Amino acid sequence: MTEPDQLAPPAGKAATFLKTLGPGLITGAADDDPSGIGTHSQVGAEFGYGLAWTFVLSFPLMVAIQEIAAEIGRVTGAGIARNLRRHYPRWLLWFMVSLLLIANVINLGADLSAMGASLAMLTGGPPGLYTLGFGVVCIVLEVWLSYPRYASALKWISLSLFTYVAVVMVAGVPWGHALRSLVVPELQSNIAYATAFVAILGTTISPYLFFWQAAQEIEEQHRSHAKPLCLTPKSTGPEMKRIRVDTLTGMAFSTLISLAIVYATAATLHAHGIRDIETSSQAAEALRPIAGQFAFAMFAAGIIGTGLLAVPVLAGSAAYAVSEMAGVAGSLDAKPLAARLFYGTIAATTLAGASLSWIGIDPARALYWTAVVNGLLASPLMIMMMLIVSNPRAMGRVVISRRQKVFGWAATVVMIAASALFLGFAAIDL
Repeated sequence: MTEPDQLAPPAGKAATFLKTLGPGLITGAADDDPSGIGTHSQVGAEFGYGLAWTFVLSFPLMVAIQEIAAEIGRVTGAGIARNLRRHYPRWLLWFMVSLLLIANVINLGADLSAMGASLAMLTGGPPGLYTLGFGVVCIVLEVWLSYPRYASALKWISLSLFTYVAVVMVAGVPWGHALRSLVVPELQSNIAYATAFVAILGTTISPYLFFWQAAQEIEEQHRSHAKPLCLTPKSTGPEMKRIRVDTLTGMAFSTLISLAIVYATAATLHAHGIRDIETSSQAAEALRPIAGQFAFAMFAAGIIGTGLLAVPVLAGSAAYAVSEMAGVAGSLDAKPLAARLFYGTIAATTLAGASLSWIGIDPARALYWTAVVNGLLASPLMIMMMLIVSNPRAMGRVVISRRQKVFGWAATVVMIAASALFLGFAAIDL
């Protein structure tokens, strides 16, 4: 006779795998926010498949630096800003957080504006009012939903990004050329190409994602009632493996979607002579006569879905940084009255971003300055992150692998070089 436990099917590997996904997956999905969609749309429209190779370059680098951000949170039990507060000069902390806030508010404005414009295209109505409405909805969800429900909702919203894969399926991509472009660079020596190169790196290796993933590891640690790994080094192996799998999956997901956007706009807009796309909603509108109503609707709906995912991440990363800078507790699990600064920062940055479209500032044009600020912030912040993970006062006896150090510093050097290249071409262009 069959034993009772033999009748029960074994736990599926897929279900077990999905349970391990969390901060890394959400971070990767949030990387493809409406601002990123606009950037990748412009790259595809202007250069076709010519910059697809940059995603092959950036993938291992973004995996390495996001894995390091996650390990800072999990090992030390403190976010990046709190580690800066503990171990480095106070002026450096204020400088980093100030730049993060400026960049995040502009990014929030661009994302919310793109969401409002997309809804207006789908249903009609005033895009400015929709922009403000999306901001309020995002604030309410982030403040009032419990952390487990909130994290679960973000995982489901991330599925909206597959709309861009659906667009590629109907866009008529020449796959031989598209795949060859991944390994054969089509280099150009001009300011436009250098700007696009830096823009791609800026949308894949973004400072707000560092703060967010480190903070989410702390949230997961508190949720499971675990101690920081610096206090329980014997637990390091399984936890580092989980972080690696989670981060690798999230960044692979992000890169796949980014490539899908570039391929879709290259096969439609670039192939039909459309070279200039200033907003993600404009990219969706431009696809309508070329790829059909289905592609247009899916593209626009995807902007709204990924915006609902990215806006809380942008506002949340700012809230974590401000709370840690002030030395007060901040958590998505906390009640609003118990974490006033944390939730107040979420509301203030979101509303500040939403207001950009109301006071005459064009968020799409402001994205250029976001890229500049992110470029200035990313390089020194990545240097500080590498110093933190090499600092025994912060990490205790937990030491990152040689592979991580090599790729982490490589990502830092590439970001510094890309920023220098951009500034060099900009100086020549002036």
